[in-house]
Amino acid sequence: MIDKIKKYLADVRIELGKVIWPSKAELRESSTIVVILSLLLATFTFSIDFILNRILQFIL
Repeated sequence: MIDKIKKYLADVRIELGKVIWPSKAELRESSTIVVILSLLLATFTFSIDFILNRILQFIL
């Protein structure tokens, strides 16, 4: 059992060595894009909800 765990951890270490980690600039850029798109989606969802709510209030 211990040998299996050691092999697993060794394999994990090998696979992590193959990973290409983003630079700080790439990470910052990607994070900015995610935040902006999330805010846009939230605004869009709020707008649609608000409009549909007003339409339903007018009908009912």
